[in-house]
Amino acid sequence: MTTRSKGFTLIELLVVVAIIAILATIGIVSYTGYVSSAKKKSAENAMMQLSLAQTEYYSENSIYYGPSGTTCTPSASTSDNVEAALVGGTELFTSEVGYNVCIVSDNVKKYFIVAEEQGGGCKITLDGNQIINRQNC
Repeated sequence: MTTRSKGFTLIELLVVVAIIAILATIGIVSYTGYVSSAKKKSAENAMMQLSLAQTEYYSENSIYYGPSGTTCTPSASTSDNVEAALVGGTELFTSEVGYNVCIVSDNVKKYFIVAEEQGGGCKITLDGNQIINRQNC
């Protein structure tokens, strides 16, 4: 006569642990993608707010805000300067958003708002015609 033991075998426990690990991996990858996409969308929304503020700045001063040129390098200090000049210091690009911003313009006809992910990576450009261009996103 055979006796049955109460409990699980080592193989059964290993299979359950493997299944849980696979499910956790899938969940982490999905969550990371969700967070990255939400940060990108937050940065784009903040850039749209800055674009509206640029229009208001132009109507008051007859020039667009920003140094002359064709390119700029976003940093924490340029983000602070842009926010101070256009939205009264309201912090649009917080550390939770994970992007820095800068603005470059020809002062009269056009401007570009550039946001770059902190630590490099995704770079988003918004021009005065509300056209968004994404690089490495």
